[in-house]
Amino acid sequence: MGVAKVVELTGQSPESWEAATRLVLEEAAKTIRNIQSIYIREFKAEVHDNKITAYHVDTKVTFLVDDQST
Repeated sequence: MGVAKVVELTGQSPESWEAATRLVLEEAAKTIRNIQSIYIREFKAEVHDNKITAYHVDTKVTFLVDDQST
């Protein structure tokens, strides 16, 4: 497998925790290659007037580090 690195990212969506997680992956994939997994560390929701207005996920994104020696 080589060497993997983990970065912590937070996503937010007005729709769902799943949508927030998808947003994390989409944004991470713009600058990170070889993404292997996303670990959801924490779920949160903002509430206003007894309604959920935003879903938040705190994640750890794991990706493989490129081997530059070959």
